[in-house]
Amino acid sequence: MAAVNPYLTFDGNCEEAFNFYKSVFGGEFPYIGRFSDAPSDSGMPSDEANKIMHVSLPIGHGSIIMGSDRLNEHGKATIGDNFSISINAESEAEADKLFNGLSAGGNVSMPLQKTFWGAYFGMFTDKFGIQWMVNYDYNQQQ
Repeated sequence: MAAVNPYLTFDGNCEEAFNFYKSVFGGEFPYIGRFSDAPSDSGMPSDEANKIMHVSLPIGHGSIIMGSDRLNEHGKATIGDNFSISINAESEAEADKLFNGLSAGGNVSMPLQKTFWGAYFGMFTDKFGIQWMVNYDYNQQQ
């Protein structure tokens, strides 16, 4: 089965965002590369050379979030409201940890709560403008 891994684009604060995500999920970056690392004769402006070209962070069960900064020549990144990153936790405690960690400094649109469909579920937008959903299904098949 193919894997789906979200790729997030930022306006110069990718490293800050991914260090924040790392503080919540734990783990290490298998790779973090800057635009200055790429062999190029493009004469990239020095204020862009330190931006993140690519970073990845494994977050469990084979899932990886990835990201980069956008170069000025490509214009500002548009924060959209047409997608959310959905996390399925293995327990209520893990759901609480992830929700509370990732939503810190952000905007909670639905607090974590028991739902009529048999889940512990909540939604928020993090302090970087990324929308998240955290879910724990009570009737998980083991």
